[in-house]
Amino acid sequence: MENVRLKASLDPLQIENRLHYKPEIMELHLVEEDLYHPEKLVEVVHALRAQGIQVYLHHPMKYKGKFIDIISSNQEIRDFYDWSSRELAAICEQEGMQCVIHCHYANSESSDYTDSHSRKEMRQRVEQILSISEDCFLWEDTIKGIFSAENPYLFSEIVQPLQLQLNIDVSHAFIALQGDNIRLHQHLEIFHPYTSYFHLVDSFGESHDSLPLGQGNIDWNMVKPYVGKKDFIFEIDLKHSDYLDCTPMMRSVEYFNKI
Repeated sequence: MENVRLKASLDPLQIENRLHYKPEIMELHLVEEDLYHPEKLVEVVHALRAQGIQVYLHHPMKYKGKFIDIISSNQEIRDFYDWSSRELAAICEQEGMQCVIHCHYANSESSDYTDSHSRKEMRQRVEQILSISEDCFLWEDTIKGIFSAENPYLFSEIVQPLQLQLNIDVSHAFIALQGDNIRLHQHLEIFHPYTSYFHLVDSFGESHDSLPLGQGNIDWNMVKPYVGKKDFIFEIDLKHSDYLDCTPMMRSVEYFNKI
């Protein structure tokens, strides 16, 4: 089957489950502890590549249980953000791969896009990370705030001037745009030239529901041409199922292939 593109943690049982479906691409979602043992991460990357699988990494979402934010007022979180970015950039440059990174998540200090001071600070902080590596990171949008589709200044103030490489999570954009497929179409038209990677996930557009394709309200016939031949994974949330069973992702593969 084509387009088998899946996500997993470094849990060997999760990886074993995904390998059963012979994926073309796997994205490894990392947690803080994974970065304290980089040699184990590199071993997994090598093992997957030995089977012909293309690998992407995903920067940890949390530090000490708290969601990261590039402009956090918590110096520990900012320090971890910078340190982890350096660690992952070194691995990516060594292995010739890329890593998805978030500026922030919803309900963080970056959640108010109307704060011009915060927007300016975010641009400066992104530039600092780009000074570590211009090529390793793929910047992912979130569902609310400065680095989300609801921010009308995101393109003009951050993405375009910094020439950012993006990872668009289609469900995140849809939620940020309040479940409006017309606005999603407009958003993709503007941002897709800067996007080299996608997370394909469905949603009703009201909350972070992370549904299999075809179970939400996203117009995938409209979205698919923007994905084109770019890399992507089906980042379906398995919280209501079993992390050792990726069949919701595989159902999305089947749906996408039929469009």
